[in-house]
Parts: sequence; structure tokens; C-alpha cells
Amino acid sequence: MTAFGIATVSLSGTLEEKLRAAAAAGYDGVEIFENDLIASPLRPRAVRAMLDDLGLACMLYQPFRDFEGMPGALRQRAMDRAEAKFDLMGELGADRILVCSNCSPAALGERNRIVADLHELGERAAAHGIIVGYEALAWGRHIFDHRDAWAIVEAVDHPNIGIILDSFHSLSRGIASDSIRAIPGDKIAFVQLADAPRLDMDLLYWSRHFRNFPGQGGLPVSDYVAEIARTGYNGPLSLEIFNDRFRGWSPDLIAADGLRSLRHVEDAAERLLGRTPAVPAPPATVRPEFVEFAVGAADVPALEQMFRSIGFARTGVHRAKAVTRWQAGSVNLVINAEPAGFGHDFAQKHGASICAVGLAVPDRDAVAARATYLGIDSVDADEAPGNLALPTLRGIGGSLIYLMNEAEISAVWDMEFVPGDAAVDAEPLCIDHLAAVVRTDEYLSWQLYWRSLFGLEQSLQSDVIDPSGLVLSQPLKSADGALRVTLNASDAAGTLSARFVDHNVGGGYQHIALATGNLVDKAARLAATGADMLPIGDNYYDDLAARFGLDPATRDQLRAAHILYDADAQGEYRQLYSRAFHKRFFFEFVERCAYEGYGAANAGVRLASQERFRTAQ
Repeated sequence: MTAFGIATVSLSGTLEEKLRAAAAAGYDGVEIFENDLIASPLRPRAVRAMLDDLGLACMLYQPFRDFEGMPGALRQRAMDRAEAKFDLMGELGADRILVCSNCSPAALGERNRIVADLHELGERAAAHGIIVGYEALAWGRHIFDHRDAWAIVEAVDHPNIGIILDSFHSLSRGIASDSIRAIPGDKIAFVQLADAPRLDMDLLYWSRHFRNFPGQGGLPVSDYVAEIARTGYNGPLSLEIFNDRFRGWSPDLIAADGLRSLRHVEDAAERLLGRTPAVPAPPATVRPEFVEFAVGAADVPALEQMFRSIGFARTGVHRAKAVTRWQAGSVNLVINAEPAGFGHDFAQKHGASICAVGLAVPDRDAVAARATYLGIDSVDADEAPGNLALPTLRGIGGSLIYLMNEAEISAVWDMEFVPGDAAVDAEPLCIDHLAAVVRTDEYLSWQLYWRSLFGLEQSLQSDVIDPSGLVLSQPLKSADGALRVTLNASDAAGTLSARFVDHNVGGGYQHIALATGNLVDKAARLAATGADMLPIGDNYYDDLAARFGLDPATRDQLRAAHILYDADAQGEYRQLYSRAFHKRFFFEFVERCAYEGYGAANAGVRLASQERFRTAQ
């Protein structure tokens, strides 16, 4: 079984706090980052005692810088520094050290000198029972490619000198992962993993500020791990993350996410190799079956009126609870006004809000087992008494995710509900996407949740301009597009997203987007039923016509219906928004024609309109 580790630099807090967080999350060991040890009041032997008490191994001591290729007296000083670190490692109980490729302006690039220096270091390390791992920094002065680092290690040919592979250093430079196949597994001294968003910037700055966990960025880390596995390497997989935000967030949250990411990336790598891991794969298909709203009894009439005005009919009444089912097209909405239980508690804490989502999958028990492996919390009957007898997971903002087998869905509805007083509107309507707002410190965490558990794919993050600040928006979707989720977060206190988190006492789902075949016709029906829709100013439509070359008739049609429009090389997108229910959640109606985005260019206009209504009240 693979051992998992994390570098202490990845976590916030003191060294002692970092070690406790790593142990609590379930890691096998840690990499001690030199700066953390230097800043700690604990002597190395005391750190080792703490590691022993916590059940952690010191897998690696790092980094040892500016070693190879140094001229004159600097070479001897480098050797003396190495001896001092070897002695320190003996006190820590560490048997591996990371030597990163030299960045010093004084370093010489002569291969023979570099090889000779590392060979002597290997001799000295052997006397201490230590393995030296040589790592190619992506910004190294002379060695910045793991292929060159391996050529040097191969030339050194010493049993105490191996190579350290770091996914960021290789993938940030676009080095093909299949080049790892040339390295024997027993010469890989250690493996460090990091993901990152795809950014075009200086490699050192990118690395020091924007790394994140595998499954949170855009680098092909699973492919990288798969190639390492091909070599026969059987050592630890460890995380080394430099991220400005991680340094300010809870070490317990970050540590837990990190372990989830390691399990996720190892599982993905095993599948790329055609192996059969012990944990079930992400579901082949997943789609939303229902969305549940928790409200107090006083809010029920207003919410029912809103549902009716946007085309929903009450088609079911729960057999034993104050719960009703509402339908339009293939969309199911549930109002939970039960005076006790999970829905009641949720409404008491958060106000009228979306408290649960039901997801249809081929095998609910397999998804539940995968969730357990990934450390995702399940909810038992004691926490949510009287709820559906389905596997239930904790979701965004304390909401629930019900897992439903596709084959049992009709039976579940029939068992729980008696027919209501209205028939389903036959118009084509389905859930296009669910839009959630989360705290900034949970933004990457929830991306990993959806990607690792359900296999959702990441598309390009958008920076949305709210009148009061910047909002980050990350879309995720299933391979077939049947489930789409957008995650939004903002550090700016005045933005709609930040106010939602504050008003909602935590993250949650802010709106549901419903897809229809003809949005102009849908807008006319909404107007006829008195739906309270969000108005859009005339200046937007004047600009729209100029940008897209719309004819006056089309422009005026969109203007009259308050429909937003966008287009790309693939197709077109139309959007129409409702006003918010008690400033908490709202609906979006969309018409998607071969367009894969979410109308990010229109978000600022929509937010400005919502802001005007807020300030006018």
C-alpha cells in the first residue's frame, strides 16, 4: 500500500500545528521543510519524539540548496553544510534529503564537476545511512529538466544518490511524462506532487504562489504518476505545495484535502495503467434528479407562488411530512416545510435555502464507497432522521447529496409521494447547472470534492466583475454535460457572492439554471404568469448589437424580454434571470446552442442589475 506524505511548507501554522494536522488527517509521514525547523523552538530530537508520538515518519528533509558545481572554497563549504545536515537528520530520524539543482550565479555548469560533487556527497551520505535525492528545479541555473538530472544521477552511479521527481517542475515546462520510463524505479529516491492552474508567468513565481493539490489545477498529474508507477517505484507519494492562500487557511482543512487529492490521483493513475483499484471508479454518468428547498411554514406560500409563476406545478404531496413535489419538464423541485428534522434545522440556521440535491447514478453504493475512501462525510439516520433511505453525503454548506440509482427513481417518488393537484407542464425543461457560492478558503476544496468523487471536468476559470469587487468562478461538468456545477467565491466583502455567504451563514447554492429549447417563447410564458424577472438596462442591448452584429429586430426582441446573449466560435447562449427569493436564491433560464460556456461576459451586467435592486430597497 502506498505511503502518503506532505511537506510541512504546505500547511499553515507552527511546526507543531502542522505535524498535528498531518497526523489527524491520516498521513504516513511528512517532509520537514528546513525553514519550519529553524523557526521552531523544538530541538530536532524533540521533533522526532513528537513525530513518534503522532505516528508519523520523517520521510524527507528538504531543501539543500546551492550544492553542486560550486567553485573554490565554496565547494568545501557546501560539503561542510551537507555534513551538518546529515548530523541533524540523524537526530530527526530522517534517511532522505532533497538536493535541488543549483541556482547560484557562482555555480559552474561543467558536467564532470557536477557528477564528481554528487559522487562525493554520496560517499558522505553512505556513512550516515542517508539517500540523497537530486531534483531538477524548473528554474535551475544549469539543470532544469528531470531528464538532465537523471543523466547526471546515472553518471554518478552511486547507491546513495537517486533522483527526486516533482510533478510541478516537469509539467510546468511541458516535459513529456513518458520520459520517466527511462528511469529505473529503484533510482527514484522520492516523489513530490503538486498541481497548478495553467498560467503564463515566471516559473519561480508560479511555483511559489500558485501550486495546489492534484485535482485542483490543470496539469496532467495523473499521467505523471502513472508513468512513475510503470517504473516499479514503490516509495511514498508526497505533496509539496507553495500557495499564498493555503498559508492563511486552516491546516486541518488543507491537510484533509491533500490526503484526498493523493488518493484521487493514485486511483486515476492506476486506471490509466489498466489496473483495477480497490475503490470504485467515479460514476460513468451522473445527473441532478431533484433540488430540495428548506423553508419555514411562513415562507411556503411565497415560494409556491414563485414556483407557479416560473412554470412549475405541484404534482406530489408527501405521505407523512409537510413536503411537496413540484415539476416542470424533467425538473423536480421539493419544498420541505417539515417542523422538525434536517430541513427544519437547516432553515433555522440558513433561512429559506437549497438544502439538498438528489443525484442519479448507475450504482449509488459504489459512489458511497468511493466517498468513504476519499474521506467525504456521509450522513446517517441519527443526523437526518426520517429522510430518504438513500446513501447521503455531506455537501456544500452543510447541505446534503442523496445518491439515487437510476433504476429506482420512479419507485422512490411513488413510495414517498401521493399525486398532487396539478399535471406536469410538457414543455422541454431540464437543469442546465447548479451555481454555488462558497467561502474563499473552501473554493479549491469543493473543486476537489466534485472532481475526485464524481469525475467532473474543469474548464477555464472566469474572473467575474461585480460592482463591488472580483468574483472567481470555476465551472465543472460531467463528461456528457448532464451535471454542471459552477463554484464562485470572493474576497471582496461587498460582492453579491460574499454577501450571500454572510447572509446564508456559510456557502450554499445560490441559483439553479434551467435549460429550455426557445428562451424567447419561455420569456413570453413567464411574463404571462407574472414571474418577477430581472430587468436589464438598454445600454447593454445597444452594445450587444454592435459587438455581435445583431439585426435591430433580434436586438429589440432580446431587449423586450430582458434576455442576455453571448456567442463563441461553437454556438450561441441566451440567459434570463428571475429576481431573488428573499435575497437568497434565484433561477436562471438558458438556451444553449452548441455553446459550452456560462455567459461569463454577461455576469457583470447581471450583477449590476441585482445590485441596483438591493440598494433601492
